[in-house]
Amino acid sequence: MKRMLSVDDLARDDRFERIRIEETVFDPRNAVMPESRNAFKPSDPDSPDAARALMHGIFVGEIQALEGAGRTCFDYDTGSGRDEVPFQLKLDMARQCWDEARHVEISVKLTAHMGTQIGEFSEQTMLFEAACNADPVLRLTGVNRALEGLAIDVFNTMREFGRLSGDPVLSFCEDWMLADEVTHVKMGSDWLRRLTVDDPERRQRALEFQRVVDKLFSLGGVRGEDDDSPIKLARRFRELAGFGDDEIDEIADLSREARADLRAHRAAAS
Repeated sequence: MKRMLSVDDLARDDRFERIRIEETVFDPRNAVMPESRNAFKPSDPDSPDAARALMHGIFVGEIQALEGAGRTCFDYDTGSGRDEVPFQLKLDMARQCWDEARHVEISVKLTAHMGTQIGEFSEQTMLFEAACNADPVLRLTGVNRALEGLAIDVFNTMREFGRLSGDPVLSFCEDWMLADEVTHVKMGSDWLRRLTVDDPERRQRALEFQRVVDKLFSLGGVRGEDDDSPIKLARRFRELAGFGDDEIDEIADLSREARADLRAHRAAAS
């Protein structure tokens, strides 16, 4: 079986429509939307559609998370070399595969519960692209710390949306998956420190890669700590997952930078 698959190798049926994340972030139709608009407030008339779109994004993200964790189990030989991983790390990734498989099943049912069909919204593949990194340490930071960290923020936002909109099914399911995501991020935090304990330069490169992924996946400033951020940084859950206050502050700053970049892009396009 082939190792180190590319995005083009992903298997999908004809219900799925793939799109690059840059097309979503810099979609000119978003330029007319007020920057202070928070579509995840139940009082917003567009909140049902925004929640459905986000739920579909969660669904395809869970598929890619399952694929990424599975590839990490398979792509590397067991050992202590730079291109190898400890057997215990493979066990953690196998456990994550089980979690992600359950999340896919839950997300399929939630999309139906919310009135959405698979393929109604597009699929972007940045999560799996981060899982294609040949360096296992960069793969861990890009996926388990950056993207699974985003999942913490998203699930917490959707859990709160379910609570405020009077949907106990959505709130309960998101709360259930949120607990798993904290564990996945904690595994990434722990393995990053263990695999780079004697290699600070490698750790720094991994953290820099994480910053790149974090900034891109702030979605133009949608995720952050400002009052008008639709997706809020779940600071307490990130602390439980092994993030320090300085790291969380940096993610908030990256989100503000991404929002400024998007404003500049919109101004240049207008």
